[in-house]
Amino acid sequence: MTSEGGVDMAGELSRGGAVSGAAASLALRASHADRDRVVEALSTAAGDGRLTAEELDERVEAALSARTVGELAVLTTDLPTEAAGRPVQVKDVARIRQRGGSARRGDGWVVPRRLEIESEWGDVTLDLTDAVITYDTLRIDLDMRGGVLKLLTRPGIVVDTDGLELGFAKVRARSAGERGVPVELRVEIHGRKDFGRVVVRPQRRAFARRDPAR
Repeated sequence: MTSEGGVDMAGELSRGGAVSGAAASLALRASHADRDRVVEALSTAAGDGRLTAEELDERVEAALSARTVGELAVLTTDLPTEAAGRPVQVKDVARIRQRGGSARRGDGWVVPRRLEIESEWGDVTLDLTDAVITYDTLRIDLDMRGGVLKLLTRPGIVVDTDGLELGFAKVRARSAGERGVPVELRVEIHGRKDFGRVVVRPQRRAFARRDPAR
């Protein structure tokens, strides 16, 4: 048996009529957040020139009326993975736990709603310059002793460290903000940092070279 979208459903229905395997995930009811993420992905693809204005309007309308994850998935199947923003890849809570090592998140990192970090005498780098932003707020619950927590930002990302307790530690923050750029992501750091540093700064490539004549 083949569905209207051309997906072969043979052998995927049990005697009781329940859908199994990959079909079960596609049959899940879509949430408002799922629809919003697909609309954002479609808008990004249109901005990159992958979709025409007419295609964007048609797919956005279909996304807003989609009832299942499967109906949303077909709208981004012909787009690159990084643009598709599949809802199943988005984590609500992520964790970093380490001792005496280093951890890094970047290169298309899909930012969760909340990040728990437990680190002893190691460094943690969160590179947000090319991250996939799916929520408007990222809460970081920090329990870190020694080492450096480094956040690399871009315009539209602001970092709030007011909820962080410091014990023989320092915070060094430089804004990547630009006038007229709306806030895309607000990062709120809570918890405790003992020894070491918290560094917030834009990627160095974001800075224009200074004119030597000045």
